[in-house]
Amino acid sequence: MITSMANGHIKQLRLLMEKSRARNREGVFLAEGIKMFTEAPASGIREIYYAESFDLKAMPEVREKLMECEKKGALVEMVSDEVFKKTADTKTPQGILFVMEQMQYAMSEMVDRAVRRYREGGREPLFLLLEDIQDPGNLGTMLRTGEGAGVDGVIMSRGTVDIYNPKTIRSTMGSLYRVPFAYVEKLSEAVELLQKNDIPVYAAHLKGQRFFDELSYEGGSAFLIGNEGNGLKKETADLADTYLKIPMEGKLESLNAAVAAALLLYQASGNSRRKQLK
Repeated sequence: MITSMANGHIKQLRLLMEKSRARNREGVFLAEGIKMFTEAPASGIREIYYAESFDLKAMPEVREKLMECEKKGALVEMVSDEVFKKTADTKTPQGILFVMEQMQYAMSEMVDRAVRRYREGGREPLFLLLEDIQDPGNLGTMLRTGEGAGVDGVIMSRGTVDIYNPKTIRSTMGSLYRVPFAYVEKLSEAVELLQKNDIPVYAAHLKGQRFFDELSYEGGSAFLIGNEGNGLKKETADLADTYLKIPMEGKLESLNAAVAAALLLYQASGNSRRKQLK
């Protein structure tokens, strides 16, 4: 059992928790909590740490997953409650955290898969393009919302917060494992690829001439969402095929980025489902 904060494994966990550079160098990330653990692909888990008071007998699902990971070669260590509490990122830790390999997705493959499905009679492509999102909670919520709406991929500018930030990971509630995502140097690369595949790109913008729920989103859709404080850069918004707007009452000019993304994604996915049912 690990009982000291000076332990090498604990020091490495803290480093991975706090430094994106360390995470990227090792190609891993740190996650915690029962739900995140039980939903994680066992093949990608490298190390597991659980608190001494964590009752494995009372949680057969966790125990079975832990044994499965250990058989696949994962390191499993018990940690004293005091050390675990100081190591965990949450105020009330659930008693289990783990190191997992980062996921890798190619933007071109995400687009190809969505286009192929559509051409074979499936639902229309749906993508979310994020520019310089800074709040980890917002990014995590957008991944979670994206999964619910059936998004085919989330494509982010390099200026967007690290998707493996512990707060982002918690906010995804497990969607991180299932929603494809990629960072790009320039969002123009993503827009060009989508438009080349006849997927319209929309930007929520104050200059929009039509409300978001008036459009048919024929052929699929990709939505540009900008930074929480500054919105989309002009050069990025200009890449869109269409400006659209979300109706506002009162003195509001815009909604929270994650809320705006949810409205747009569900409007487009709902339209797509209705077309398939006809």
